[in-house]
Amino acid sequence: MTKIFIDGSAGTTGLRIHERLSQREDIELITLSDELRKDSNARRDALNNSDIAFLCLPDDAAKESASLVENSHTAIIDTSTAHRVNDNWVYGLPELEGQREKIQASKRVANPGCHATGFIVLAAPLVQKGIIKNTAKLSCFSLTGYSGGGKKMIAEYESPDRNKLLDAPRQYGISQSHKHLPEMQKLCGLVNAPIFCPIVCDYYAGMEVTITLYGNDINGNINDIKKVYADYYKSGLVYYSESDSFNEGAFISAGAFAGFDDLEIIVKGNDERILLISRFDNLGKGASGAAIQNMNILMHIDESTGLKLRR
Repeated sequence: MTKIFIDGSAGTTGLRIHERLSQREDIELITLSDELRKDSNARRDALNNSDIAFLCLPDDAAKESASLVENSHTAIIDTSTAHRVNDNWVYGLPELEGQREKIQASKRVANPGCHATGFIVLAAPLVQKGIIKNTAKLSCFSLTGYSGGGKKMIAEYESPDRNKLLDAPRQYGISQSHKHLPEMQKLCGLVNAPIFCPIVCDYYAGMEVTITLYGNDINGNINDIKKVYADYYKSGLVYYSESDSFNEGAFISAGAFAGFDDLEIIVKGNDERILLISRFDNLGKGASGAAIQNMNILMHIDESTGLKLRR
C-alpha cells in the first residue's frame, strides 16, 4: 500500500487532491489533526513516513517542507511555483518528449502551473520540430475560471454582495511578470518570454489558452502544425482534436472541460493568421489532476487511474 501525505491539505489544490485520493483503495493517506498540521515535527514525521508527499503550499513554505525530507525514499510532488525551473527537480508534464521517463525515475517533481500547461503543450512541440524558431516573440492570452485564484477569490466571486466589476472578465498580470512566465519560457526553450495576458472570468472552472501566429513567421503552414500535434501527442492526457465534439459551431468555450482531467488542442484560422488553442480544467490538468497523474507515474501504474477523462 502506497503511503501518501498532503502537506497543505486545507488549500484549494490540497483539498481537491485529498477528495480524489480518499476514494482510492490502493493508497493509505497519512493525515494530521488541525492542531498538528502546522507543527514542524509532526509534518517532518509525516513527510518522512510517506512514499509520496504532495506539497500544496505557498512557495517559501514548500521550500521549507521539502527541506524536512531527510531520506532518499520519499518522492515529492510540489504544486507551488517554488521548484518549476529548478534543475534539480523534474517538470511534471509527462506529455513532453522524454519527460514521462524522467518523472518515473525522479524523487522531486514540480507540478506545472495551469496557464503554463496550456502554453507549453502548444509551443514546445513546435519549437522542438522547427515550426517555430526559439527566438520567436510569441503572444498568448488565457481565460480562466475564478477557482484558479484560490479560496479568497472564490469567496469574492461567490459573495452575494460582491463588487459589480466581477461580473465582467478581468485581465491581470499586466506588469508582464506573471509567476508562470519563467516555466513557460524555459520548458519551450524560448529565448524571449512571451507577452502573456491572463484573464479571469465569472465562471468557476475551465481554462482556454491561445497563442496567435502569423503564417510568415513559421516554417510551414497550418496543416504542418496540425500534423505535429497529431504525431506528438500519442499518449497521456493531451490530444489534438479535429472534430467539433461539443457542437459549438463558431464558438469555443473555455468551460467545456470543467470537471475533466484531460486537455484538448485545437488549431484554427488560415495560412495567414493561425490560432493555437488548448482547453482544460484549471483545477484538473491544470492542478490536482496533473498532480495525481504524476503520482500514478511514480507508482508505476496507469497514469489515468482515478482521473475523469472527456475522451
